[in-house]
Amino acid sequence: MKYLFSLMVFLGLMSCATSQTSNYSKIEYEVGPCFGFCPTYKITIDSNRNAILEAERFNFSEGGSKDDFSKPREGTFQAVISKEDYQKLVLLADEANVKTLKDSYIDKQIMDASKVYLRVFFADGTKKEIKLSAGEHPKKLQTLYSYIDELKKNQKWEKVK
Repeated sequence: MKYLFSLMVFLGLMSCATSQTSNYSKIEYEVGPCFGFCPTYKITIDSNRNAILEAERFNFSEGGSKDDFSKPREGTFQAVISKEDYQKLVLLADEANVKTLKDSYIDKQIMDASKVYLRVFFADGTKKEIKLSAGEHPKKLQTLYSYIDELKKNQKWEKVK
């Protein structure tokens, strides 16, 4: 009876544990250049909350000049996203229902805007790539990529290259 009680307590405690698995193995967000001084970068966040920022131009300063184009790329940086920030990222990706979205939201009439690529790698091995530019796209998708851009701005990036 003592062993049965111990087993019941153990199983009860195990059922209270929360699952830390994510539906996503990696999320990449890449912003290409525009005809101006738009930030150009790629951020990759894996399911362990590790983030890599490949910063090309205009990521850490306001404004810009033509001289900035002759400067070297800003570099490669790393950070660990907080658990809360990562959970919000996952929640926004879930709410956007990424797998069901169209592959492209490119407005061919707007030629000078940055092209943006959102690549979501799912834990089941599948991948979804969505191409974006200025113009119409679902609000929940806009919320997701705005949050990723916000993450880029509020992390403590450590330069690795």
